Amino acid sequence: MELMRKLNTITGMEKLDSDLLRTFLAIADAGSFTEGAVRIFRSQSAASLQIKKLETLLAQDVFERKGRGVVLSSVGEKLYPVAQQVTLLLDAVQADLKSNQLEGTIRIGIPDEYGDTILPQVISQFSRDHPKVELEVQCAVSSNFQNALECGKLDIAVFDEETPKPGMQVLSKQRMVWGASRNHSVHMDDSVPLALFACDCWWRDVALDALYQAGKKFKVIYTSESVAGVIAAAEAGVAICLLGERSLKSNLRELTQAEGFPKLPNSSLVLACRDGFDSELLSAMTNAIKDSFKEHFHSRGQNQ
Repeated sequence: MELMRKLNTITGMEKLDSDLLRTFLAIADAGSFTEGAVRIFRSQSAASLQIKKLETLLAQDVFERKGRGVVLSSVGEKLYPVAQQVTLLLDAVQADLKSNQLEGTIRIGIPDEYGDTILPQVISQFSRDHPKVELEVQCAVSSNFQNALECGKLDIAVFDEETPKPGMQVLSKQRMVWGASRNHSVHMDDSVPLALFACDCWWRDVALDALYQAGKKFKVIYTSESVAGVIAAAEAGVAICLLGERSLKSNLRELTQAEGFPKLPNSSLVLACRDGFDSELLSAMTNAIKDSFKEHFHSRGQNQ
């Protein structure tokens, strides 16, 4: 009763909300901030900020450190059943209100580099909100997604575009860079070895054209159907690759103009829909994808 009294008498602009309670429950159930953050598709820093905000509102700690993990404090133990009741009730009401609204099938395409980050979040959130909708998902290299939309094989897709066309919604922009291993020097070879996508795409065309224009000798020695594949070749030190700056890992570095590698254009990550596909179902999926990408970039401190 004392805890409920405190929840009901919190004053000021900031109020206790279900998002804070969900973060609290995830960490409590996992026993650690790291695993709890994974369960709700947030970064550890974002989850920590949520708990800090919760503890500020309550003016008391909800967790205590124990070894490498956390356990509930006395306040956390009182809050836990209340948080469960609130979130379960909200989920039940939301499902009841929405379950009779949307039905059908929607086919979506998501780039493979987001297959283990954004895609699970999109599917989880959308399926919870719209349990009667069937999802057909392609998670692959996005170079064919635009053609798939035009041919009616996909309803909505996310892909990279050099110059966004009317009707496309820009989710983010990033520089295209030449990536190379920090521990190897194949970029200094007379004929630079390249790792590129196996399929035709404008990224591949841009890379080859830029090297031609710069008079740089090269040879394509490795091709892959995935971003992970070309990055692996660069990490192994057998080739350099073209990738978005966000994909540069700690053991890769950007090759510069001073080293003889031409400047590359920016790439826009866009969201596009099949012509003639206009419905509440489309609107719901569009919002789910946009929200997930926004949260993804924000949690990593990256500009959109």
